[in-house]
Amino acid sequence: MKIEKNTVVSVTYKLSDAQGNLIEESGAEPMVYLHGGYDGTFPKIEEALDGQDVGFETQLQLEPTDAFGDYDSELIKIEERGRFPDPLEVGMQFEGTPEDGDEEADTLIYTVTDVADDKVVLDGNHPLAGMALRFELKVTDVRQATEEEIEHQHAHGASGLEIVDEDEDDAPTLH
Repeated sequence: MKIEKNTVVSVTYKLSDAQGNLIEESGAEPMVYLHGGYDGTFPKIEEALDGQDVGFETQLQLEPTDAFGDYDSELIKIEERGRFPDPLEVGMQFEGTPEDGDEEADTLIYTVTDVADDKVVLDGNHPLAGMALRFELKVTDVRQATEEEIEHQHAHGASGLEIVDEDEDDAPTLH
């Protein structure tokens, strides 16, 4: 089956920076997404995979504007240490809104990048913002999306069964 709109695509990948340093790889579990402009992966990846079959392999380089965007120094915040819980460590993350954003603006995930005695430095950029990224991709499966996946605008996994935990005491339910 060819990759086209409303197909569910399983892809193994290796993600590296522009110098070839490995950042992440899929391992045994492929990335699974609904193809066709549903924001399940980057548009440049969809474009490269469109019309391809299982077994197709490619390498792509995505510039920051095609991936996580340019680094924005306006997304750095310095806050009072007293506003945060103990213990507080570099790498911890918190939700917040940009300083110049209105209350209805999307929240960002801020990562603690430095902790001083009375101040905390937070960075609202994605950790890979500003980086050119290299992807090695291999298509491992393509199937027709279910009506429910199309309605929900995302894949429900490689099998098409969505795992929903309806009650904490019961085992997960497959849909």
